[in-house]
Amino acid sequence: MKLGRELLSFGVVGVIGYVVDVTVLYLLAPLMGPYAARVVSFLAAATTTWAFNRRYTFAARVSAGGSIWREYLGYLVTMSAGAVLNYGAYALTLHWIEGRGALAIAVAVGSLAGMTVNFLSARYLIFRSKPDA
Repeated sequence: MKLGRELLSFGVVGVIGYVVDVTVLYLLAPLMGPYAARVVSFLAAATTTWAFNRRYTFAARVSAGGSIWREYLGYLVTMSAGAVLNYGAYALTLHWIEGRGALAIAVAVGSLAGMTVNFLSARYLIFRSKPDA
């Protein structure tokens, strides 16, 4: 089933994005604080997931004639709904837990909160150039 394969691939790409997100966050949080650093780490993760989703998850749907920059910016804009859920869950989690692993746990909670919205946005709004088979 094509939808199942895309969802599984989206999840795997999400794990890659999570690693990028947490790595950038832990590098920048001492310099910028956990909230500002989270904005930068989210953008790094979103850029990574866009590239991997474009290449693997939704490769059959990518339009050869479209502007890659328009697609990228569209991806970032449509991911904003998931990003709002993601960031909200991240901030709430940081208020509930503390300690060495708090940032990583908060990123995971945030990522899970935004995943469904992000998948539907990517599948039906960004990578929709070719109809479903």
